[in-house]
This record gives sequence, structure tokens and C-alpha cells, in this order.
Amino acid sequence: MSIRTRPAAGRPGRRADTAMRPFFVNLPLSYIARDPWYLDEFIGRRLAPELGLDAAVMAQADDAWHRATAAALRKAGLPCAFHLPFFDLQPGSLDDFILGATRRRLDSVKKIISLYQPRHIIAHAGHSHLYTELYAGWLARAVATWAGFLQGWPGHPVLFLENVYEKDPQPLCGLFAGLAGHNAGMCFDAGHWHSFSSGYRKKNVAAWISSLRHSIRHLHLHDNDGACDSHLGLGQGRIPWEAFFAELAKNALHPGITLEPHTAGDLAHSLDFMEKHPEWFATRAV
Repeated sequence: MSIRTRPAAGRPGRRADTAMRPFFVNLPLSYIARDPWYLDEFIGRRLAPELGLDAAVMAQADDAWHRATAAALRKAGLPCAFHLPFFDLQPGSLDDFILGATRRRLDSVKKIISLYQPRHIIAHAGHSHLYTELYAGWLARAVATWAGFLQGWPGHPVLFLENVYEKDPQPLCGLFAGLAGHNAGMCFDAGHWHSFSSGYRKKNVAAWISSLRHSIRHLHLHDNDGACDSHLGLGQGRIPWEAFFAELAKNALHPGITLEPHTAGDLAHSLDFMEKHPEWFATRAV
């Protein structure tokens, strides 16, 4: 629940329907650092958070703060997950200076994440059209970055790399082939596919899911009309959810789920949508 503003005063937060759980809801750690209400809200509503890390919270919050936040979640019996920083990071950069900075930033999060013992970690795969003609070089460096990130970390959770700006699934197919044997898989972001990858126009969700069926293990779910990545509640945009879930079923895929709303209202819409379509959500696993 990446809520940018609190719900109106006096409106009680709606609890998640336990019949629809387990699933995660995104929550930047910087929101909790700014206002502890966000953590209390998630605990009170029994929402498992996918915690977002960014440079600001990493600079401002010390280990004691992270220990206290992690302890509050454990006391409440809530699992958590993590989303790694992504602004300005280039895991397959062909510039040694940029690549080195990216790898140092990724390494710097391990200590923080280990305090929370998350179920999974999400990161952006980091491919864009800029590397189309230089794909082999990007691929070798990206594989080395993520393989290195996963090494020397006892008990680390699975790493899910998500699609963002890729125009087609093939660059990601190569990335996951290169990471075979590592504890890594794909987080398919439906909103990114529909907007950034022009899924709204190409109507090619079947091709994406079929191509990546051996790698898809988690989903980021939010809606949009295709014009931008607006993170609306499920059913508020134009993503063809019936076709989307039909393709998952066709490929015998039952990935876990993280909802990515940007307002309390969007979260409410998503929860309503899930209740109206239990056949799509009842078998998901954290």
C-alpha cells in the first residue's frame, strides 16, 4: 500500500480478506520512517508488506531502526518481502565505473535485508532498448551482477527480477537462462507490460507468459490504461485480466502476488477485485 497520503480521518482501514491471502502489498520503508502510522496500519490490517528500499531511507535509518521495524513485523506474525533500490542502477552497464557503483549499492543492502528475513527479494532486471545492439555485453555483465549478489549470503531468499522497459520478452529469456542454477526467477509486472512494453496495443500477454513460463514465479499487480504506469487498483484500468489469468492457467503457473497500489483507494479496489474473482487468487502462495 504505497499510500502517498493517509485516508481521511475517521475512516477505519479495511482488513484484508483472509480468504484471499496470502499476498504482499508494497510499502516503502521511507514511508514508515516518515510516519510510523504506515507500519501500524499494515499490522492492524494484517497486510504482509513488500518493503521498498531507497537511497534516502538507507542514509537516514540506522541498524537499530531496522531491527525495531523487523521486530514489530515478527511480533505481529507478518511475513515480509523486499524491493531493492533501482533509481540510477545499471546491473549490466558497459561502463565499468557505473557497473561498479551499481554492484556496491546492491551489496550494501544485504546487511539491512538480513535483519528482516524476507520471503523474497524483488529487483529490476535493468534492460532497456539502449542495449539492443550491445545485448551480449549487457547480458554477460548483468548475469555476473546478479550471480554475485546471490553468492556468499547464507539463507538468502529467492531473487525475483522484474520486467520494466523491455519491449519484448527475449532479453529476459536470455537473462534467466544465464542465471540457471541460481536461486532466481521472474516477477512478471503486469502494469509494466501493459504500459512500458505497449501490451495495451500489442495485446501479446500470451507471448510474454509463454516465453517466460519456466521463469515466472511472482507477480506485481496493478492497473493502468496503457498511457502510463499509473498503479491503479485492479479493474480500474484496461489490463485484460481475464486473458492474463487464463494464460497463467494454460501454462500451469501459480506464482505469488504483490499488489502495488499507490493510494488507499486503489488498494480497496484491488481487494474488492480479488474478492470478486476468487478463482484467480485463491491458490496463490507467499
